[in-house]
Amino acid sequence: MSYRIALSEVLSTVITPSAEVTGGQGRFPRGSVTALGGAGLLGLTVSTEFGGGGMGLPDAAEVVARVARVCPATAAVLQSHYAAVAVIESYGSDWVRGEIAAGRHLGSLALAEDGPGEQGVRGELWAARSSAARSGDVVALRARKHEVVAAGEADSYVWSSRPVTAPDGLTLWVVPAHAPDLFVPARPDGGGPGGSATSTVFADPVLVPADAMLGPDGGGLDIVLRTVLPWLLELQAAVGGEAVHSAVADVPLRPDRRVTDSLASS
Repeated sequence: MSYRIALSEVLSTVITPSAEVTGGQGRFPRGSVTALGGAGLLGLTVSTEFGGGGMGLPDAAEVVARVARVCPATAAVLQSHYAAVAVIESYGSDWVRGEIAAGRHLGSLALAEDGPGEQGVRGELWAARSSAARSGDVVALRARKHEVVAAGEADSYVWSSRPVTAPDGLTLWVVPAHAPDLFVPARPDGGGPGGSATSTVFADPVLVPADAMLGPDGGGLDIVLRTVLPWLLELQAAVGGEAVHSAVADVPLRPDRRVTDSLASS
């Protein structure tokens, strides 16, 4: 069965019937996410080697656009998921890729954060201020991440921090949502469509294994600019920008000249 046929079935049998409750009552679309996973759509962009669909960004954009016409909250969840999976596909473990392909794992992005003394002001994706301190094989991450879609509902977050030892840049991690000492407010405090569970995620700290690092220490800026940013912009464009909030709503997505010049010279 093609993913388009599978999507049509999920839209008609699950997403459309529950869209009013999702948006009107602000209830996370857990049934829709489960159905999308079962239909192979959460694993759409995972390599066929791991049981995924082996599709790319244009296919993911088509799925998000079609879902957005019916349920903006579910579309917002998919935007963040697909952008996170794009990073995990390149740098994540085989086990996580297999779980996503099997429809059992929902990813999300946890990149935007406040700077010191800037409460309520959302930071840029490429300017992580949160800390990462390594002790043996464990890394302690401290941060307050904002506008996290599916906060408290996703299975893992693609998370940014300052480097552990590299002199500059940022570092990305995959942080399990069940990790101790992650805190999500009972009531979502972020923007995004009702039901998308867009909120803050606190870590003070959260402990992850050192091998949870995605890519090289300090290499996260390159990954954000070359992978996360293009995926988010394309997925936003697929739904016209206004139909569904970004996976990092109201966060500046386009890097300034200093960032792009730095990347070009690297």
